[in-house]
Amino acid sequence: MCLAIPALVKSVDGVVARVEVGGVVRSASILLTPEVQAGDYVLLHTGYAISLIDKDEALKTLEMLNEIADIESDQD
Repeated sequence: MCLAIPALVKSVDGVVARVEVGGVVRSASILLTPEVQAGDYVLLHTGYAISLIDKDEALKTLEMLNEIADIESDQD
C-alpha cells in the first residue's frame, strides 16, 4: 500500500520545491506537477509532488492523520 500526504509548498526553484509537512521542511521534486506555486498544497509521495490538492481537502486530511497519530500514541 502506498500513502501520499498533503504538503504545503513553501517555495519553488526550478523542478524542486521546499514543502512542509507537520513542521518539517524538505525538498520535493515537482517534475510531475510543474504548475505548482508557493502556497499550493500537493500530495507528496516518496519525495515527489504527484498532484495538486485543494487547501480545504489538504487540511481535513492532515487533521485526520493527526487524530490517528493521537489514537496510536494513547494506546502505547
